[in-house]
Amino acid sequence: MNNTATQTLANDKVISKVFFRLLPAQILLVAIPSLNGIISSIFGSNLLGETALSAIGLYAPITSFTAAMSTMLMGGSQILCGKYMGSNQVERTQEIFSLDLTLATVVSLIIASILLITGTFDLAVFMSPDTVVRAVFNRYLLGMAIGIFPMVLGNQLSAFLSMEMQGKRSTVATILFVITNLILTLLFLGVLGMQTFGLALASAIGYWVYLIYQMIYYFKGKSILKLKLVHMHLSDIWEIVLIGFPGALVSLYMAVRRQVLNSLMIRYIGSAALSSFQASDCLFSVFWAIPLGMAAVGRMMMSVAVGEEDRQSLKDIVKLLLTKCMLAEFGVITVLILCAVPFTHIFYRDPSELIYQMTLTGFRVIPFAMPLGLICQTALNYGQVTKKQLLVHTEAALDGAVVICVSAVFLVPAFGMNGVYASVILNGIVTAVYPLIYSIIYNRRFPKNMDQLLMIPKDFGAAENERMDISLKSLDDVVNISQRIQDFCTERGVDERRSYLSGLFLEEMAGNVIEAGFPKDNKKHSVDVRVVHKNDDIILRIKDDCVPFDPLERAKLFDPEDITKNIGIRMVSRIARDVSYQNILGLNVLTIRI
Repeated sequence: MNNTATQTLANDKVISKVFFRLLPAQILLVAIPSLNGIISSIFGSNLLGETALSAIGLYAPITSFTAAMSTMLMGGSQILCGKYMGSNQVERTQEIFSLDLTLATVVSLIIASILLITGTFDLAVFMSPDTVVRAVFNRYLLGMAIGIFPMVLGNQLSAFLSMEMQGKRSTVATILFVITNLILTLLFLGVLGMQTFGLALASAIGYWVYLIYQMIYYFKGKSILKLKLVHMHLSDIWEIVLIGFPGALVSLYMAVRRQVLNSLMIRYIGSAALSSFQASDCLFSVFWAIPLGMAAVGRMMMSVAVGEEDRQSLKDIVKLLLTKCMLAEFGVITVLILCAVPFTHIFYRDPSELIYQMTLTGFRVIPFAMPLGLICQTALNYGQVTKKQLLVHTEAALDGAVVICVSAVFLVPAFGMNGVYASVILNGIVTAVYPLIYSIIYNRRFPKNMDQLLMIPKDFGAAENERMDISLKSLDDVVNISQRIQDFCTERGVDERRSYLSGLFLEEMAGNVIEAGFPKDNKKHSVDVRVVHKNDDIILRIKDDCVPFDPLERAKLFDPEDITKNIGIRMVSRIARDVSYQNILGLNVLTIRI
């Protein structure tokens, strides 16, 4: 195996390690609204009846709209923060974080006010002509309005906690939300008889617990990201919206899509179809959190790769999503299909009823759309990060509304509930194939490699002949690194002094990581070294997965008069044009410019 192949394999391992470490928290973040939907739907159908479940189904478009607003802010801010982290702009990262929380507060309060007014004055006539269902729906709106602010703000904090490798806190917050929701639902419905208002209020209070537990981390003052309202730039609002809006369009389109499906089901099938679809949709929404969480982690890591102009990592992340993650998705859908009958029994128990058969069919058919959805979300997030706006907008429109609404208009009148499920599968097929069609049109030929498939510009990052990558696992590997780097720089026409310093600096700093970082725990570690010569600049990057360690801060701890301490770090800091350190997604990244 040649050096390039060996380094690519090492890079794959690092990316996989970071990816799957971030994944659980992101899945839980996406699953939060779904967990609420499941609890509400199960208790609603079993304790309150079919009318309550229909009312909860009517709320689905509002859930999608709120998710769209939250996703727009979270996606745009996360991508910007990732890019600024990747390019070592710490202050700009803080500013975007502060602005995001401010915007989330304003948007959530506006949505909550609208829900309170709508529920109080019965303004949802356009959503259902049934006065009985609408009366139940109005009470549900009033309770849910109380939880909009903590839900939106909590989702923002969960995304940023993942970037600081504090995903466990979000996991605990999610568990607390579920426990609080369950206990209060039993209390409000079973003991106090508060009906759908109590069902919604239990969720709202659960969201407050979810938010407060995550906020504690920031109150302790240990976070990298801090709220600094005085440093915000209102001009950044446009950039956040511009980047985040295409991703949010999917949720906005889904709000429209659900409203169209609700209308078609009520008109051609009846209210039983609405209850049936809500049952399968709410349960599957939790499992949809798996591909959506995978795509969200991919977006986070791709944004950092773009900030670093790391072409290889960008390709490796997409490759991971379309291989290992895709295999995992096939395992998930196998389990879902095998569990179709017990899932149906959660909501309905009489096989002779039509609503039972419709729900069972949904549990057996809809899972096939999930792997296709992963491809669609990967394309959407990649387009957002790389600013391929046309790809994002067309894919969002197709996935969110166009395919499923157009097909449902023709299929539902003819095939009833089976027409709804057929539309879902058709939507997955079209949106999974579209990114390939877009790439063919862009390249004017069928893509022959990953660079062409992803439409990566030729001037993005460093070409193979402009960089050298080395993976180190022990001090023995460090011995020859200095000469190899000198030879690379010399072959690139770099002057003798800078060639020598490049080799010396990397030998010193990489050796320091192995000596100081590797013994900290019993885990296996590696140091990935990259040397880039582009536009007459030499950029040295040392990346490791050890415990957080800033060599620049360590150098400051020693007496400047004591020249025997940290000689290597002092030398690099004094001679190099620029030295910067960041901990990005749990990786130490030291960048040296000569």
